[in-house]
Amino acid sequence: MPWWVFWPIVAINAFAFALFGWDKWRAGRGGRRVRESTLLLVTWLCGCVGAQLGAQVFRHKTKKVAYRWRAALVTVLNPLWLLVYRYWL
Repeated sequence: MPWWVFWPIVAINAFAFALFGWDKWRAGRGGRRVRESTLLLVTWLCGCVGAQLGAQVFRHKTKKVAYRWRAALVTVLNPLWLLVYRYWL
């Protein structure tokens, strides 16, 4: 994998991980939260590994069944765009 592809993916996963930590921290203090749609968007933008790790490490959004289903769906469907790009475009 070329470096210009690898490092942006690492960066977005680190951002997703940090975003889950930030949202959990704000939730504990009654502060302004990150929208679920924003968390899902970051998960969809190649941050699925960082988002899943962040959710587990910070124990954030793990009890919300509706969110877990949507995050799992986004995580599974996310790599499919690579197959579409490679074989059909």
